[in-house]
Amino acid sequence: MRVRWNKQSKEQLLRTASYIRHEFGQETMNDFLTEMKRTNKLLAKNPYLGSIESLLSDLPIKYRSIVVCKINKIVYRIVENHIEVTALWDTRREPDNQIEQTIINQPY
Repeated sequence: MRVRWNKQSKEQLLRTASYIRHEFGQETMNDFLTEMKRTNKLLAKNPYLGSIESLLSDLPIKYRSIVVCKINKIVYRIVENHIEVTALWDTRREPDNQIEQTIINQPY
């Protein structure tokens, strides 16, 4: 399957990478991006690798998530012939805010 990042999740990825570069340096940012690419490849081969996201389980669309780099979680859904990444969550932040950002503009 092909992994596609929607506009919102791409922006979150860029902001996260920029933050990491600013706070921890270029090498750490490169390691983060390498891990994201590795996770994308794993998801492409194993779409059900992530578990059902319990914070979004009451929605009609089933979202799955997989933890990347200890503090970041990719939230995605399986759509016909591809995987759509809908959000990149910082697991240190308040879940309710991230849930709201994830479901904005999502079809039901």
